[in-house]
Amino acid sequence: MLSYMLPQDQKQKRMEDFVVEVPCGAASELSCAGLLKRKCLDRMLTELHQRFSCVNSEILKGIQACDPNSENFLCDTISERAQCTLQDPELLSGALIDVAKHLGNLKYRVWEKMLEMVQYSTEQKCPDNPERFKPCVNVLGSEGFTSGKHSWEVKVGNKTAWDVGVAKESITRKGKITIIPKRGFWVMMLRNGEDYRAGGGPKLTLERKPQSIRVQLDYAREEVSFFNSSDMSHIYTFTDTFTERVFPYFSPCLKKDGNDAPLQICPVKVSVTVMSSQ
Repeated sequence: MLSYMLPQDQKQKRMEDFVVEVPCGAASELSCAGLLKRKCLDRMLTELHQRFSCVNSEILKGIQACDPNSENFLCDTISERAQCTLQDPELLSGALIDVAKHLGNLKYRVWEKMLEMVQYSTEQKCPDNPERFKPCVNVLGSEGFTSGKHSWEVKVGNKTAWDVGVAKESITRKGKITIIPKRGFWVMMLRNGEDYRAGGGPKLTLERKPQSIRVQLDYAREEVSFFNSSDMSHIYTFTDTFTERVFPYFSPCLKKDGNDAPLQICPVKVSVTVMSSQ
């Protein structure tokens, strides 16, 4: 079986072999089934030919025994000599190829065999590099900022817990983390589906549950602000001192108590206005 402990090239090679073997095996099974059905049909045709030959022979014998001067010579003796009781043709079980057997559940059989080959571990081992948070499920944006104004929008939907905001580059990423400005975090968070807070700050009272949050960073003014994206109503602003590069910060929190949905970073909406020179 494949395991996450196997080198990546070995896992890929085994999966490639499997992808080739499955259709070849299905084609071989279909070919064998077709050969068996052809033999069965050939046998049926031979039996029918023999029966027709028998009937034809009896008819000829009847014609030869008839009185050619009789007006009903075809009815006089043929009815007596050529009586051959033919049974209704039987529907031979399995005479046709079971298409559903070979094709209808092919995807299911492939999936079933893949489950036999692949062994999933409950925890994927990741490199414990300094940039990775552990054990917290947090992540920083790929681009940091040391100047200018920047904003991004995060769709939080109906999640019951999440963190969004800004963090400085030198934050602690291993072990227990305290989300407060003193430790380099300027973050808005949700807990228990209704408890909104500013990290290290007060509990926040919102008129309506936001489906997406706009985070706005003004490095020169040393501010991090949060808005409800639906109506751009202001929620909270941190004012602090920035001394190093800062990054967007995200945490979907643990998947429990209905908190299964992901955080989604919304694409930037760009509008262009063309001014006429005339």
